Amino acid sequence: MKLLITLLIGLCALGSLPSLNTRDEWVPLLDNNLSRWGNYLSYAHRPDYNGNVPKDASGSPIQPIGYNKDDNRVFSIINDPGGPVLRISGEKYGCLFTRDSYENYHLVLQVKWGSQKHEPRLTKLRDSGILYHSIGEAGVEYWRSWMLSQEFQIMEGHMGDYWCQANSAIDIRAYQSEGVMNRVADDKLPFLAFKKGSDAYCLRSGNYESPPGEWTKLELICFAGKSLHIVNGHVVMVLKDSRYTNENGQDIPMRKGRIQLQSEAAEVFFKDIRIKPLTAMPTEYAGLF
Repeated sequence: MKLLITLLIGLCALGSLPSLNTRDEWVPLLDNNLSRWGNYLSYAHRPDYNGNVPKDASGSPIQPIGYNKDDNRVFSIINDPGGPVLRISGEKYGCLFTRDSYENYHLVLQVKWGSQKHEPRLTKLRDSGILYHSIGEAGVEYWRSWMLSQEFQIMEGHMGDYWCQANSAIDIRAYQSEGVMNRVADDKLPFLAFKKGSDAYCLRSGNYESPPGEWTKLELICFAGKSLHIVNGHVVMVLKDSRYTNENGQDIPMRKGRIQLQSEAAEVFFKDIRIKPLTAMPTEYAGLF
């Protein structure tokens, strides 16, 4: 009986540990089978792509590859001693997307560039991205490859930039654009609107990417329509009022959706992809809003 009581006390003590509190636990999103993800592939885009559906030699429209037809292993897992590593070849445009939708969360991952580049970006910077609050079908934006979403840019020298995807819109603390110059994020400035047909791109406030060949830690915090882009511990963008504009010109809140990782003509590696739910904006960042 004494042994039984001792065991019960021990179990109760373990159950009270914060690390076992499911509300605070990080959930790994990466495994050897990519069981939490689906994929979509559109085209191997050519340098002369102009936003229209590509056509074959006879002038007939080419169909995109579609959902979960990754025969060439654009998305694959490398079994590393430290845990699974996702390789995205970039050979064709498309995305890996979570099967579940997420709202109010903290996402963490590490990213590193590979050596391979493909058309139409052979002479351009390596490119990818985290697309969040993703809804609807893939292939609805200019490159016919991704869902309606907000973009946390992953690009050489541009970690943490923002792009509208399709008809998404959001407000960002940033400088006003002037002439051909883009807006630049700054957490001390007022919020400005970004949307299709206007300023749809914002430059991160600073470059905190790791040196070539090293992993860069990225964090995306989303709560109640607000979001933060964080690179190696530095907040590089403060965003709020996530939304999209419908066909009638009305703004519709967009605060929940799938997470996409882009395949965009560059080889890129991801590891340690984790997510946890939030019940509030973390205290250390609440003052930014």
